[in-house]
Amino acid sequence: MMTNGRSLVARILDGDPAAVARALTLVERRSAGVNEMLAELHAVARGAHVLGVTGPPGSGKSTLVSALTAEYRRRDRTVGIIAIDPSSVFTGGAILGDRIRMSELSGDRGVFIRSIATRGALGGLSRAALDGITVLAAAGKDVIILETVGVGQAEVDVISAAQSVAVVSVPGMGDDVQAIKAGLLEIADVHVVNKSDREGAHKVVAELREMLRLSHREAGQWNVPIVQTVAATAAGVPDLADRFDEHRAWMERSGEGLARERRNAATRIRWMAEELVLERLRPGLPDFDNAVDAVTERRCDPVSAARRLVGRP
Repeated sequence: MMTNGRSLVARILDGDPAAVARALTLVERRSAGVNEMLAELHAVARGAHVLGVTGPPGSGKSTLVSALTAEYRRRDRTVGIIAIDPSSVFTGGAILGDRIRMSELSGDRGVFIRSIATRGALGGLSRAALDGITVLAAAGKDVIILETVGVGQAEVDVISAAQSVAVVSVPGMGDDVQAIKAGLLEIADVHVVNKSDREGAHKVVAELREMLRLSHREAGQWNVPIVQTVAATAAGVPDLADRFDEHRAWMERSGEGLARERRNAATRIRWMAEELVLERLRPGLPDFDNAVDAVTERRCDPVSAARRLVGRP
């Protein structure tokens, strides 16, 4: 892909924001040549610390991400943000609310923000989000923050992309510890109690601490911290950044970093394989339509038809 006389890949590697934006558009549209571009970028997309920030709606994730980004910029680190927005039921497009809330960061060339639609992806993540991480890492971002939709149980998919995961809870939302109800306790590398200036914050911290105490942890495992923040004033945010740095250092020492890289690679391979298979299973394709006719007319059963379509004996 050539733009302005230079390859798009070369411009991305130079950190050109316009090239990064163009690449992410191509990724979302699955444009011709995008897989070849991603293959080139994948070879050099390393070194970024990929953070996942998840939790229930109303927990202040976007404000927290904005404050955390400002803290990283004070530490002279570049940041890429992928904000996963729910897809419009009419157009499939993103609502873009997160990008609107982070608009105060948009003038900083050391920060790149992109909202990506879920487009119905299970777990609230889409392949475009995973490929977007590759683009931002190749562009040299030191930290990449993936902020997820916040829809409960399905949020565990964030571990398929992130190296360090923060689960955000807030006091005063009915259930004292939303992370426990949503089944997110196990995926957290850091628990964040945001809006901790509210009444009930200490109770949330105490309940989280008790749940962590009761969970089985083997020797040498990461000791999950609980960080209290007030994202609107940035209180506690430097401490959160420190905890993320400590977690990354622990992963490098323990070998957990490589284990997570392998897990994430396995997920991407599996999702890509599923996508390739699904491309062959669409109405209008002769083999698929013939299989539908055979099952409808009882000349074949659904399992046998599916096996033939995917080349399984």
